[in-house]
Amino acid sequence: MAEIMEQYEDFLVETKHASGNTVASYMRDLHQFAAYLQERKLPLMEVDSGAVTTYMTVLHDKGKSAATISRCLASLKSFYNFAVSCGRKDQNPALNIHVEKAEKKLPQILTGKEVELLLEQPKCTDLKGYRDKAMLELLYATGIRVSELINLNVSDVNLPGGFIKCDSGGKVRIIPLYPAAVKALSDYIEDVRPKMVADGRETSLFVNVSGERMSRQGFWKIIKRYQEMAQIDKDITPHTLRHSFAAHLLENGADLRSIQEMLGHSDISSTQIYAQLVKQNLKSVYHKYHPRA
Repeated sequence: MAEIMEQYEDFLVETKHASGNTVASYMRDLHQFAAYLQERKLPLMEVDSGAVTTYMTVLHDKGKSAATISRCLASLKSFYNFAVSCGRKDQNPALNIHVEKAEKKLPQILTGKEVELLLEQPKCTDLKGYRDKAMLELLYATGIRVSELINLNVSDVNLPGGFIKCDSGGKVRIIPLYPAAVKALSDYIEDVRPKMVADGRETSLFVNVSGERMSRQGFWKIIKRYQEMAQIDKDITPHTLRHSFAAHLLENGADLRSIQEMLGHSDISSTQIYAQLVKQNLKSVYHKYHPRA
């Protein structure tokens, strides 16, 4: 059992080029399912659709959300597809099982004024202020994920050309930067970063106070602190700036295909949610400001 699970993890990383978060989620779901089976002395490779269905019911009874259960089922379908392709299983026991779909909530975005307010919070009076300013400007300028932000290296930034190279899961995107982001990055890279790195051989673009690569948790704390300073009531996460980037581009006339390319979505249906969001916002504005609404 351990052998095929290791092979599956290698498959996700090396063949599917899945992101680190996807691999971690799929493997966590798989290990939890395997532990459930082990308690009942059921071999992982001998389960049928009934066992998978029962497990979905168990998750529901434990109060797991529809989104969690749906993701877990997707994880098991993926694993058993792999097992079938390897000849370790005749058919996928999770294939024809359906669970309640999670309600798709439209992402929360910031208004233009709220973005400006947030970006104004880091004060360029010390090393951390310059670094934080560059990080926030870069996030809103490019719409990249926080995992992509912290994985950037100095070599991924082209200041003269005004763009960054983002390599995520083997897919490389070239994303332009607006002038204020170029300026913030230039100030940070040329004057601040050399004073923050612990080792001159460090390649990371953004580093923490110890001079090492910034972590997801470290950046999370930073953005929450600036949300509090800006006194913005919305719950801002690193992903909020990504959503705002896409919605604001769409509001100002950008086409979905271009936004899809910059966000790195493999399927345009993932990008189309922003069209729904913009329509919703327009409807809200209409009812708020039309004199006869």
